[in-house]
Amino acid sequence: MIPVVETKTISDDVASAFEDFARAFEAFKDTNDTRLSEIETRLTSDVVTDEKLARIDTALDDAKRRLDRLSLERARPPLGGTEAPRDPAQGEHKSAFHAYVRTGEAAGLKRLEEKALSAGSGPDGGYLVPDTVEREVLRRLANVSPIRAISSVRVISGGQYKRAFSATGPATGWVGETAARPQTASPALSEMSFPAMELYAMPAATQTLLDDAVIDIESWIAEEVEAAFAEQEGAAFVNGDGVNRPKGFLATETVENEIWEWGRLGTVNTGGAAFPVESPSDVLVDLIYALKAGYRQNAAFVMNRKTQSTIRRFKDDNGQYLWAPPASIGQAATLMGFPVVEAEDMPDFALNACAVAFGDFKRGYLIVDRAGMRVLRDPYSAKPYVLFYTTKRVGGGVQDYAAIKLLKFAA
Repeated sequence: MIPVVETKTISDDVASAFEDFARAFEAFKDTNDTRLSEIETRLTSDVVTDEKLARIDTALDDAKRRLDRLSLERARPPLGGTEAPRDPAQGEHKSAFHAYVRTGEAAGLKRLEEKALSAGSGPDGGYLVPDTVEREVLRRLANVSPIRAISSVRVISGGQYKRAFSATGPATGWVGETAARPQTASPALSEMSFPAMELYAMPAATQTLLDDAVIDIESWIAEEVEAAFAEQEGAAFVNGDGVNRPKGFLATETVENEIWEWGRLGTVNTGGAAFPVESPSDVLVDLIYALKAGYRQNAAFVMNRKTQSTIRRFKDDNGQYLWAPPASIGQAATLMGFPVVEAEDMPDFALNACAVAFGDFKRGYLIVDRAGMRVLRDPYSAKPYVLFYTTKRVGGGVQDYAAIKLLKFAA
């Protein structure tokens, strides 16, 4: 009798990971309830219970990371493959790019870029990758870069993106159908500028890998630069100082929300270096309602894993946990009904740290991508490996200072 071999698909793995995550959260709630009961009866919790809760908390984070990774893998379509490009020019570019990556033959790319009236190479050298590779890299970044996933993204052809804005808004009023229209004061317009800075990665490959015709070179490059680009972007969009990198929203000047003004981000203070002992979730309520109603509809919390671990233990007056796991595969965890975005570049909560952000990042933060990604083949610097100096230009900054509020751990 021939044994039946069961095969598991990625969808099966995702479903299994989702079930593990749900079970881990149920165990977390049970153990935390035990800890709270011990505190109520003995004014302190048992050391064994605390250690168990910490282990479950770690397991919960590990299960969430596994679920996110499997969900991302399931969402990735095959790149390249045997499907022929619909546009003959795309097919020609793809063939020339393959020849350049595998053998270093650049004549085809030079001819194409000259035909397109663009320079044969950039300031640092290199050639434009096919559009399919650039689109795939940007799509992958949207999946793995937390701030990019929730922000507005514009593709530009120049070195920077400029937009006019009025902090006060235009003067308006009501009039009758035939009444005279009084002249309104012209709004004072200012200009916001978002320059695109250069971001690079340098994946390496052996010549044997490049000679293997089965290897999808486009997919390989997209996978290799994905993690490097996402890590650098994530840090810059949160904490970047704007010098040779995007300006992060935490690098923006802040002011207490009661005296908020355009050009700064409003903060809600917790009263100390940690969450208050009594009713710790009240400061989260204050943070939510510091944001105007029009922004709250699409708002999300942004914090790191450690801060989220602490907030997971908060309950409302009815004993219900405020943090809830994803309702289904592919969705985010929620806090008080709002999505939670985990960004490890957010600071831990400590004195004067803005450890939690809340807002509508689609309206509040803008990311600009310069069209065109370049690759420079370098077979000399790290023999026997071939390096691929891959660059893209990206910028970012706050575009609506009223759309994001910060929770500041200060008196």
